Amino acid sequence: MDRVDRIRERKREHLELALTEASQSRRASGWDDVALVPSALPERSLGDIDLSAELVGHRLRAPLLIVGMTGGHPDARMINKVLGAVAEAHGIAVGVGSQRAALEVPELAPTFASVRDHARTVPVLANIGALQLIAQGERPALGAEKVARLVDMVRADAIAVHLNVVQELLQPEGDRVTGPLLPALAALVRVAPVPVIVKETGAGIDRESARRLVDAGAAALDVGGVGGTSFARIETERAGVGEGPFADWGIPAAASVLECRGLGVPVIATGGIADGATAAKPLALGASLVGIGRAALLAANDGVEAAILTVGRLIDELRTAVLLSGGARPSDLMARPPVLTGATEAWARQRGLLA
Repeated sequence: MDRVDRIRERKREHLELALTEASQSRRASGWDDVALVPSALPERSLGDIDLSAELVGHRLRAPLLIVGMTGGHPDARMINKVLGAVAEAHGIAVGVGSQRAALEVPELAPTFASVRDHARTVPVLANIGALQLIAQGERPALGAEKVARLVDMVRADAIAVHLNVVQELLQPEGDRVTGPLLPALAALVRVAPVPVIVKETGAGIDRESARRLVDAGAAALDVGGVGGTSFARIETERAGVGEGPFADWGIPAAASVLECRGLGVPVIATGGIADGATAAKPLALGASLVGIGRAALLAANDGVEAAILTVGRLIDELRTAVLLSGGARPSDLMARPPVLTGATEAWARQRGLLA
């Protein structure tokens, strides 16, 4: 198998495994520990609820991001087309998976670029791994020219740089040099032609790291917490070695929102969110947007119309949750702080994260 085929095969395996239960964390996301406070006397009707939000200067009709998970394989081209169409239909943001493959094999670029063919007016996020910003053996660090190519490839409004140290260490062909991540990210912020969003891929972001990322210039933080798709599990499945001790390593998604909130940049809550009632919970904790990944991928497999209906249902559920909590917009949810219980309350208390 040559290099091109190896890359395509890896991307195919990632996509196929992301759609299976084997990719899902065995640890809870923490959303069940977050209870919204209902209002028995809402003062408005569903048509009065304004779900609009903003991401890197772009207005969204709802506070949702379809997080980047795929590209680099022929099947991914159609998936990204569908996800782009869904984002356009609902006025929400959308990202692509890591574009490293398209830098190494330019003929794979259309599998990523297809998202913009249909997401014509909404924000699109390019995507690259943080470890690609560091020299790895004989492979040089990604430079400004290649970053610009990634942005141009999907005509991106921002670039998501993903932190996936656990995944890389478990991936047989993964990167191993991890030390100078922060200086590399700060250097990228200085040269990137668009805002830089830093995201995790299933292990969450702690408060100390979040502060350093904001100081380095991150325009937003996507917590990518434990409780949804685990790329660590995907790699152990690929390697056929069993789940191992690091399959569910990290911070549960709900706790990671608490870790990252209040630092002056938008927080995107990703990790185990599949319906609108759950999506309201991170917004009540202080997140600005909610990221959906596997739920959107599963819907995209059924075609454009089915995926548009699925995401539309989630948006309707979110609108209902805002109304039933006595709000007029998602930000009003924070005015009635949710009740925390269980492991999430214990985490927040021990980490000094309670308001």
